[in-house]
Amino acid sequence: MSVRPGASTPLGARFRVGADGVAGTNFALWAGGAEAVELCLFSAEGVERRLPLTELTHEIWHGFVPGVLPGQRYGYRVHGRWDPWTGARWNPAKLLLDPYARAVDGEFALPPEVYGHVRDWPEQHVADTVRDDRDSAPYVPKGVVVHDDAPDDEWIDDRRPKTPWADSVIYELHVRGFTKLHPGIPEELRGTYAGLAHPAAIEHLVKLGVTAVELLPVHQFAHEDHLLRRGLRNHWGYNSIGYFAPHAAYAASGTAGRQVGEFRRMVRALHAAGIEVILDVVYNHTAEANEFGPMLSLRGIDNRAYYRLQDDARRYADYTGCGNTLHVVHPHVLRLITDSLRYWVTEMGVDGFRFDLAAALARSMHDVDMLSPFLAVIAQDPVLRRVKLIAEPWDVGSGGYQVGAFPPLWTEWNDHYRDAVRDFWRGALPDVRDLGYRLSGSSDLYAWGGRRPYASVNFVTAHDGFTLRDLVSYERKHNEANGEGNRDGTDDNRSWNCGAEGETDDARVRALRRRQLRNLLTTLLLSTGVPMLVAGDEMGRTQRGNNNAYCQDNEIGWVDWTLLEEPGWKALFELTSRLIALRHAHPVLRRRAFFSGRAHSADGLRDLAWFTARGAEMTEGDWYAPAATLGMYLSGRDIPGRDEQGAQVLDDSFLAVLHAGHRPVRFVLPGPPWAQEYEVVVDTSREDQREAPGKVHRAGTAIGVPGRTVLLLRAR
Repeated sequence: MSVRPGASTPLGARFRVGADGVAGTNFALWAGGAEAVELCLFSAEGVERRLPLTELTHEIWHGFVPGVLPGQRYGYRVHGRWDPWTGARWNPAKLLLDPYARAVDGEFALPPEVYGHVRDWPEQHVADTVRDDRDSAPYVPKGVVVHDDAPDDEWIDDRRPKTPWADSVIYELHVRGFTKLHPGIPEELRGTYAGLAHPAAIEHLVKLGVTAVELLPVHQFAHEDHLLRRGLRNHWGYNSIGYFAPHAAYAASGTAGRQVGEFRRMVRALHAAGIEVILDVVYNHTAEANEFGPMLSLRGIDNRAYYRLQDDARRYADYTGCGNTLHVVHPHVLRLITDSLRYWVTEMGVDGFRFDLAAALARSMHDVDMLSPFLAVIAQDPVLRRVKLIAEPWDVGSGGYQVGAFPPLWTEWNDHYRDAVRDFWRGALPDVRDLGYRLSGSSDLYAWGGRRPYASVNFVTAHDGFTLRDLVSYERKHNEANGEGNRDGTDDNRSWNCGAEGETDDARVRALRRRQLRNLLTTLLLSTGVPMLVAGDEMGRTQRGNNNAYCQDNEIGWVDWTLLEEPGWKALFELTSRLIALRHAHPVLRRRAFFSGRAHSADGLRDLAWFTARGAEMTEGDWYAPAATLGMYLSGRDIPGRDEQGAQVLDDSFLAVLHAGHRPVRFVLPGPPWAQEYEVVVDTSREDQREAPGKVHRAGTAIGVPGRTVLLLRAR
């Protein structure tokens, strides 16, 4: 088998037909500092053939191999110095995954052979410095050549929804966990991309009314050694090793490259239903962990370039808590990330990204820098600057907490919102100053540099932490199933169990918990900003008190669809759907600009006003006083911006009354100019919302608000 010179670009394995009509694959690997690179091709029986790549252009080793067709499995062996003391860790005994592999065949097991060093070396203080020369090829997955230029015919007709940020409602889900138990999905498709594309799965999303799914990591990932030793697996997937490859285990169609087409068809099916696809991506670290971790890909290609090393180059800088941090300021590492992002947009059809531990990507040399190379490249990239960009605005390093600091292109997970709403409904807020900011778009965090209220992704729960049901059922984490002595997971849950820890037969406690769920969901969906729900929260999913279910690939981590058969949880779903529909119908609930709080008409009506239970506007002192009741008036007469025809945007006005106290309260409805009368739209004290709407109260009257209730009233 001959190797022609080929081309140094594009990187990765690209099948093509040459000008002479010869079909084959061009292989190109950047390996700065390497002394030699071998391309390793594997037959279906696992027989390996090694082909030296002798062409070297700007540190890219490349060659065109005639006759190599899509479906071919391959990897690399990279030769160079072994000197961990200086960060050099080349070891040609280890088969390495191509960082640009479009598909991966096989799963990562972690026997001693896949480590670059002798894992069981008796002197632990130098254990990572002794090279292991055993062949790792039998134990690691291989890249697969994919026919990139021939997407499925169905892909051609794809139409992106392009939902504006202000109109978005995000639904965070796990491909496997969401579909694994769904009774309407054929059993052979459950847990897969094809399962998520199935009409039964999409029907739920459409009924709910969400505009985007945010998928937990779908890049190829590996399971950690400590989990495998305990008989567990990484369920969430925050342990990436292949930034171009859809995770093979989620493919119903097999792993010989067909997972690429399956993923594309899933995206197209969601788009056809008006639902965008956002990927949760982990470019801050890889599955190779620290100096004692396995050698799977980047470490063996050029350890010193791909990873941030300490002054002692044997050690890794760890801003992620996962053992290593990608060296994003290096040009070829930055290229890897941006090439990957563009690939998922242009060739896989996705609509945006949520960046895990985004502060780690924004570090220049050491400190977080909002003018860092990564953020600068994203800002000028003609593809990436047009998609949805969500930052998890922190990492675990010094100065890593950056909520409110990302530049205008970005939205952010707003944990201030999470904490304030949780604390209010459990009665732990000292006053309502913080809550006022969170309900109205967090202008204290985002009203700078041209940012808008939709810079705030509002959430009460996320994959990391309690589910919404567990938030009102547990005051302590119960992570025993993770096998870490219940030491993992946060202790700062800001939860309240309503009087009993865990599941209970007490009817009063159960009813109170469901009411608290209605309060939390109503608060979230009436707040200015972009709401994010977690899959299953709309129907009472529980993880049995586990607030760190990253390794629970079982009923703990999967959505239980039988909940919709129970009247109470079905009613919660119906309320959530109704609130989302209300949000879609009323632009006053999804403003594109911050409130001014100023009167713009002669009658003194303002776009936003706050009221005490006495019906009086809040004074400065009221904001600093303990309060369990807050009234928020949203005027539909003063909405900035115009519609597509250039007309002023007008809407109904609403009064939201949030009462977190356990006793009923009398709330005086504000009179003119705010309204003449008020019509009840939502009343969370009622489980069946069909009984709530329609009741009308005259302005100036005092109405009874039951304990722990949200009332939404339309001003008339």
